Amino acid sequence: MKDLFDYCDFGDLKLNSRIVRTGLWESQREKSGNMTPDIYNRYENIAASGVGLIITELYSLYPRDTFSKYSNTIHYTQFVREARDLTDLVHVYDVPIFAQLGFVQYNKKTQQNMKIEDVTIDDIRKIQTDMIIAAQKFDFGGFDGIQLGLGNYYFLSRFINPNFNTRDDKYGGNTFNRLRIVLEMIKVIKDNTKLHINCRLNAFDGTTNGMTLTETIEIAKLLEKYGADFLQITLPRSPQFFTRENKEENPLIEATEQIIDNVNIPVILGGGANSQNQINEMLNSTNIDFISMQRPFVKDPSFLVDWQIKGNGESFCKTCNNCYWKKTATCHLRSCNPERI
Repeated sequence: MKDLFDYCDFGDLKLNSRIVRTGLWESQREKSGNMTPDIYNRYENIAASGVGLIITELYSLYPRDTFSKYSNTIHYTQFVREARDLTDLVHVYDVPIFAQLGFVQYNKKTQQNMKIEDVTIDDIRKIQTDMIIAAQKFDFGGFDGIQLGLGNYYFLSRFINPNFNTRDDKYGGNTFNRLRIVLEMIKVIKDNTKLHINCRLNAFDGTTNGMTLTETIEIAKLLEKYGADFLQITLPRSPQFFTRENKEENPLIEATEQIIDNVNIPVILGGGANSQNQINEMLNSTNIDFISMQRPFVKDPSFLVDWQIKGNGESFCKTCNNCYWKKTATCHLRSCNPERI
């Protein structure tokens, strides 16, 4: 039987458990971008808790992007040194750490939030260059991998989506052409860094003429063929879907299973679980081996310690989504754990 605390293979990496921590907003950095003691303490608590893999909060590629002030940045002088301090700290606990990289809007001088069809070939080359330079900085900073934001409603998720990409050149049209911008980046990053590449994908988006699961499976195959090491499956507005009030069955489970059946690289289920028994039941009733959690770590970075002790743990996160809407890395509710009050 599988257990969430199994020591297991993740491609050529070794994980201490099947739990992947995925971050979102970063509210504890300095305005300059520098990391604070609170950030280092949070990451050490997560790494020491028994987590398998850490994926950072979003690193915004561009300093004036929609969510840049709520995200990490690589655009300050001490970035590589501070990143090395952070990754060294996490590695003490034999936990690999990936940097999450993405952006929402592409802006050029007076042209703001450019549509996909208005982006020129020179613009595409600039985006690719900027992503590759960022990847090199992460490599110098000691990260084990990079997560490319191809899901939710990030720019690249719209670029590969037929509902948004109506181009008629080699970067538009069929699935391969719409994905070409990403495939070219992956090749250069793999050729010039030691980073593993994890691609975060929407299983589907529910829009008219948008991404379907069938096309996502085709994209997953292409990403694997061109060098992606792992995939993480999500929804466009995942935090808004996964709430305690929503009693719908998690649609990502079946979609993730189908994607797993069609690729030979590890695939992470993105969210939707908040108890130890729930996760173990899913692990043993499906072909899913890894699951991502975000908000439970915001509520308590060390909650997995309690789970290992008790054996039937449940997150004290109320999925109120205050951390999501207020864009913070910390919880807004007083502890609900009687042992910690």
